[in-house]
Amino acid sequence: MITEYFERVARVLPQIPAGPVDRIVDIMKDAQMNKRTVFMIGNGGSSGNASHIVNDLVKSALHPARPRFRAMCLTDNTPTLTAYSNDESYEIALAKQLEAFAEPGDVVFALSGSGNSPNIIRAMETAREMGLTRIGLTGRDGGTLAPLCDVAVIVPSESMQIIEDAHLVILHAMFLKLLEKE
Repeated sequence: MITEYFERVARVLPQIPAGPVDRIVDIMKDAQMNKRTVFMIGNGGSSGNASHIVNDLVKSALHPARPRFRAMCLTDNTPTLTAYSNDESYEIALAKQLEAFAEPGDVVFALSGSGNSPNIIRAMETAREMGLTRIGLTGRDGGTLAPLCDVAVIVPSESMQIIEDAHLVILHAMFLKLLEKE
């Protein structure tokens, strides 16, 4: 079963188009050059992946020709997330944080395996209204998330585990591309 899972992941990765990932890298470079903030969002394992890549961007995405990254994962602020969830609703918890922190030109980068998480969708609708650039990594058929994005990458799988693994591979490929000399 372990080898079979590895083989399933290995079959999905070559099916992910590189073009949209290259466009994401360009958006991220632009955000970095113009000192825009990148807001990462996700739920569950996607939140873990979002938090992971923020760590990589802030700590290690150092490029001599560009300023340091400004990035934060909105699900890392547990008190704010739970206060909105408890007092209003989980659906608006990320959107309200964007309203508080984001400026036009900033980037919202959503990870959602299904593409249908209500809090992610609400955040991306808010991002659109605020004039933010919207990036999405999703799976299955892209769900409601994909059409809300300026750039979306859809992992062609029904397995949440494979989707989340592929998202981390995409994020690491993006990260390594950001380190390349121009």
